[in-house]
Order: sequence, then C-alpha cells, then structure tokens
Amino acid sequence: MRELPIKELIEEEIKTKNSLSQEFTFWSLIKFAFPTIIMMLFTSMYTVVDGIFVSRLINTDALSAVNIVYPMISIIGAIAVMFGTGGSAIIARKMGEGDMKTAKESFSLIVFVGVTIGVIIAAIGLIFINKIIYSLGASDVLSKYCFDYLWILLLFAPAAILQMLFQSFFITAGKPTLGLIVIVFAGVINAIFDYIFMGPMNMGISGAALATSMGFMIPSVFGMVYFARKKDLIYFVRPALNWKVIIESCKIGSAEMVTQLSTGIVTFLFNILMMNYLGEDGIAAITIVMYTQFVLIALYLGFSLGVAPVISYNYGSNNTNQLKRIFKTCMIFIGGSSIAMFGVAMLFLTNFVSVFSPSGTVVYDIAIRGFFLFSFSYLFVGFNIFIALLFTALSNGKIALIISLSRTLIFVALGLALLTQFLQVDGVWLAIPFAEILTIILCMVLLKKENQIYHYM
Repeated sequence: MRELPIKELIEEEIKTKNSLSQEFTFWSLIKFAFPTIIMMLFTSMYTVVDGIFVSRLINTDALSAVNIVYPMISIIGAIAVMFGTGGSAIIARKMGEGDMKTAKESFSLIVFVGVTIGVIIAAIGLIFINKIIYSLGASDVLSKYCFDYLWILLLFAPAAILQMLFQSFFITAGKPTLGLIVIVFAGVINAIFDYIFMGPMNMGISGAALATSMGFMIPSVFGMVYFARKKDLIYFVRPALNWKVIIESCKIGSAEMVTQLSTGIVTFLFNILMMNYLGEDGIAAITIVMYTQFVLIALYLGFSLGVAPVISYNYGSNNTNQLKRIFKTCMIFIGGSSIAMFGVAMLFLTNFVSVFSPSGTVVYDIAIRGFFLFSFSYLFVGFNIFIALLFTALSNGKIALIISLSRTLIFVALGLALLTQFLQVDGVWLAIPFAEILTIILCMVLLKKENQIYHYM
C-alpha cells in the first residue's frame, strides 16, 4: 500500500479530528455556531448580571460608575479580541493549508503575548488608577465607586485576556461545545458570587468586580490545562518569537480591536453628553440601554465568531463552492434574526428596563425613551458585525478595519455631532441607528467590490 505524503497525512488528521472540514448545510452551520452564540450570551451576561445586582443591591450611582470606567475595561477587551480573532484566522488558515507545526507555534506565541500584555496593563492601570478615573469623567459622587470596581478588574487583566483568547481558540480547535460548557459554568459562578458578595457579605461594588474576576479565572485556568495536553490538533508547544505572526494577528484582528476601543470611546462621549444633559440619572439610563444591547447583539457576534473559523478554513483550502454556501446561509440567518430581534426589543422594552430600575423612577423614564429610539439599530447591526468578521476571517484586516472603525466610531461621532444639535438628548439615542444605516450602505459597496477577489457570492 502506497504511503501518503506528510501533507496528505496531516490533511487526513485534520479531517478526522476537526469539524471545520465538513460539508456544511444551513442547519449544520447553525448547529456548529450555536455553542458560540450561547457562549457569547453568557459572556455578555458577566457585565449585565453585575449591572442588575449593582443597581438593585447598591444604587444607580454605582451603576453609573461601572459605565464610567468601561472605557478602561474596553482596552483590555480590545487587545484580547484582536489577538483572539486575528490569531484564530491565522491558525485556522494554516490548518486548512495542512501546516500544523506553524498553527501550534502561532497559537502558543499568541497566548504568551496576550498574558504579557495583560500584566503590563494591570501594572500601569493600578499605578495611575486615580488619574484614569477622573479623566474618564467621574464626578466626586461616583469616584469612590469607580475606584472600588476598577482596581480589582485591573488586577485580573491577564485572566480577562486569556478568557477571551480561549473563547476563540476552542472554536478554532473544533471544540465549540466544550468552550460553551466552560463559559456557562463561569457565568453561573459569576452570578452566584455577585449575590453572595453584594448581598450577605455586603462588599458593595467591589463584590461585583471580584465576582466578575472569578468568572474570568475559570475559563482561563481550564484553557491553560486543556491546551497543555497533547491530544488535539492544537496545543501548547515552545513558542518561538515570530514578529510576523504577532504583527499579522494585530492587522487581521485590528477591526475587532477597533470595535472594542471605539465602544469605549463612544461610551465616554455618551457619558459626557448625558452628564451635561441629565446628570448621573442620564448616565444610569444609557448604561441600562447599553447593557441590554450587550445581550441582544451577542446573538450576531456569537454567530459571526462561530462561523469565522469555518470561513477561514475553506478560504485556506480554496473551497469556493463551500464558501458561497456558507455566505448565503449567514445572510439568510442574520436577515431573519434581525427582524425577530427588533420585534423582541419592541415587545419587551419595559421588561428589559425594569430589571435594572423600577417603573416610576427618573432613570426608568429616561431609559424607556432611549431604548425605543436605540432599538432601530437592531435591524442593521447583525449584517454589519458579520460582514466585518467575514473580512477578518478572509485575512483582510484592512477592509474589516474600515467597516468597524466607520461603524463604531466615525459614523457614531458624526451622528452625535449632527443630531444633538437639533434633537438634544434624542440625538444621543439616535446616533447608533444613524451609524448602523450608514455602515450597511458601506458594507454593500465593499461586498460587491471584494467579491471579485474572494468569490463568496
């Protein structure tokens, strides 16, 4: 019997162990992405559950403080998402090409770099924590809450980065269900200790930060142990310093990094405007709406992250027919779910807001109005998230960056500048729908243009 060449043996190993190589139908692709959708829902719930317990067990000033320091948290998330999505695209592409040696080395290097950066951020953040808090717009009323929350999260910055890295790498390794189980467990632990720390133990907002950090630690430790074994396609090997891999990961994942950073910048702008218009109550109201957004768009983000390695794999293996089927499936799914999501937001608007603040309060009334106006963005956001991640998966970080930067910063800032001149507070709420509409127009133009290269349509 003829011996297979090394490359063919590797390809056979990939097909045997990795579900990325299967022929996907509509339902099998949804099934493959489903664990990641649920995983992102639970990840988004880390922050949301904190917000619910903070607003209910402490007060809405503490809730406002959480939103004040969010831009700092977004920096940590931005770095993790950049290396997670960019590294995942590289690793999945190398697996599709049959180059498993480079895939493992790249994986190990990215994890090492992520932890190192986390340590650096923690050190710098803790040294300058008071300056950071006041530069983000904290008032004297909110500053103590901000400090008690932020210093603990900074201390656990390396774990936060690892948690987000492993979310992506479990999918790339063809183990999305395992990643889901870990994230669900971490989310449950987070919720339980939110109640224990802020309820019976009366730890205040520090308890919320500590519970969230425990949620970071569980997937981080599990991921380190799991990938230390040598029983799967990718696992830890001795990392060789390869600047090309680091730089390429940054370039490919830059779109998702910009999305996270821009969210932090936009949050800062929202906070400043709301403080000027409505004071601490305004910040609390916009925090409630943004928390609800975290949960609702987790569907699109989870789906897009779930299918991204499949797109990268088929792009790397030059399977154009499969790529076209995947793209069509994604557009159908997102179109249907966007209409459903908008309907859910409209039907349950009062229910979402009342979870954080009871009816009859000033914060509740502000948030109800804002949520109604904000919800029109749900008709477009799913397409924009997916298309940006599509180009990330195709290793075209430049196009993905253009879309993400436009959607999350440039168009939002433009909307805030224009709309608030005429509509004041309503202009703040409508800035996001305004940005999503402009972005989807941009996406349609870029999709048509780049199809000549990638042939996904």
